[in-house]
Formats: sequence, structure tokens, C-alpha cells
Amino acid sequence: MDDKNLTEEQLDENEICETFSDEDDAASEYNDTASQFAELEDALNEANDRYMRLFAEYDNYRKRTAKEKTETYQNASAKCIEELLTFIDSFERSLESECTDENFKNGMQLIWGQLRSFLDKMNVTAIEALGDEFDPNIHNAISQQDGTDYASNHVCAVYQKGYMLGDKLIRPAMVAVAV
Repeated sequence: MDDKNLTEEQLDENEICETFSDEDDAASEYNDTASQFAELEDALNEANDRYMRLFAEYDNYRKRTAKEKTETYQNASAKCIEELLTFIDSFERSLESECTDENFKNGMQLIWGQLRSFLDKMNVTAIEALGDEFDPNIHNAISQQDGTDYASNHVCAVYQKGYMLGDKLIRPAMVAVAV
């Protein structure tokens, strides 16, 4: 009977060893799986971080190119309008001159109306300077005058109109300033 008990005890020990061995294998397998999961999670976080950075870079690129495109258009428009200003000045002077032919004068005024309409569509505005306080950002003082009806440091004469394209100065107004 002792032999039988021994065998049963040995069997129980073998079972216990196998159980511990199975638990060790399960724990080892769990640790391996947990380790793999952690590695995969780290790789996913790194890939997600790279994706977010790439997305942010692309978004910045898109905004920057849109801004550059707008600035390029505005600069080209400003340059074109700047070139037209000498013709506009000449056209205004021609309208102020005496003309005996009423049909010709009416035709010129119609053309001037179309030109003004075009400038309005392009958001070009003349700088009204006469009587305003001198502002070096939009006025170019070419002389000073004493004894005027205007207050000191105010524009008393406009020699050439200034123009703005939206908020951008195309040409400053050439003015005389009261002393």
C-alpha cells in the first residue's frame, strides 16, 4: 500500500509540477503577448504621431500657398493699377479742360464713368486728402504753404491724387501742407 501511496504522491507531485509548468507557460505566453501588444501599441502611437505631424505640415503648406496666391494676385493687381494711374490722371485733366464739342465731352464722360466703374470693381479708391490732417503713411508732402485757410499740419493743396487698392497703398497723394 505504501508503494501505491508513493505512486499516488508521485502522481500528485507530477500533476502539481505540470500545473505549475502549465501556469508558467501561460504566464510566459501572457507576458509575451503583453509585450507584443505594448510594442504594437507603441508602433501605432508613433505612426499616429507621424500622421498627425504630416497632416499639420500639409495643412500649413496649404494655408501658406493660398496666402501666397492671394498676395501674388494682389501684387499683380496693384502693379497693373499703378501703371494705369498716369492714364487716369491724364483722363481727369482732359475732362477738366474746355471743350466746345458737347458730343465729344459726353462721350469722354461716359468713358470716364466706365473707367471709374472698373476701378470700383477692382476695389481701387482715391485718397481724399484736401483738408485732412497730414499723414505720412498716405501723403507725400512736396511743399509747405503759409497763410492758408487750413489749420497747421493739414493738407491745403493736392497736386496728384493718391490711390489705395483695398487696404494697400498704391500711390501716396502728392500734397502741400499748411504751416
